[in-house]
Amino acid sequence: MNAQAKPLQLALAAALVFGLGMAPAQAANPCNPCAAKTKNPCGAKAKNPCAAKNPCGAGAKIDAKTITRPAGYKSYKGDQAALLKEGKALWSDTKLSTNGLSCNTCHQGHAAFNASFAKPYPHFVQMTQDQAGLKKVHLDEMVQACLVMPMAAKPLSWESRELAALTAYTGQMQKTFKPVKAKAGNPCAAKNPCAAKNPCAAKNPCAAKNPCAAKK
Repeated sequence: MNAQAKPLQLALAAALVFGLGMAPAQAANPCNPCAAKTKNPCGAKAKNPCAAKNPCGAGAKIDAKTITRPAGYKSYKGDQAALLKEGKALWSDTKLSTNGLSCNTCHQGHAAFNASFAKPYPHFVQMTQDQAGLKKVHLDEMVQACLVMPMAAKPLSWESRELAALTAYTGQMQKTFKPVKAKAGNPCAAKNPCAAKNPCAAKNPCAAKNPCAAKK
């Protein structure tokens, strides 16, 4: 660079900084595309804070008794239409969980159900086998399992109207469920409620092209 070109280069750089509305302090931002050694905070080494929080993934083992019908169990009996209406409301109620999830979070539009959901209960469910060691479950036990495992809550009272309502509504959904060809991997992977919350996914502050790069 000759002596005459250097002042011009500095002037252009200054014009770029102030022309973009950046104060000198802002120009030193690590994401400033004109910085000499830009470090992308959302690069390959960045950690997705939601990566390990898939509630449908493998979790800690639980006591099978927590989600198993007690001896002498008799479910709540009530008007079926009223139970279905209440169950539909509870299906989307995040207050049932301790982590902001609801049944609808994973299962909206029949998502994340295994093909076996179409089979009459009791039947084998992989999640309850993996985390509670149960070979098969009844539908109300499956409801309790979802409350305890993905939703990180306590099971409902076995004689409660709420459990009867959720079980009735889940049974109604089962009647319209049509299994599709299973895909390899975690059936909840595509519906991970954290998947869209990666702060680096769509708004990477360093993704823009470097306006200071030399044009050839």
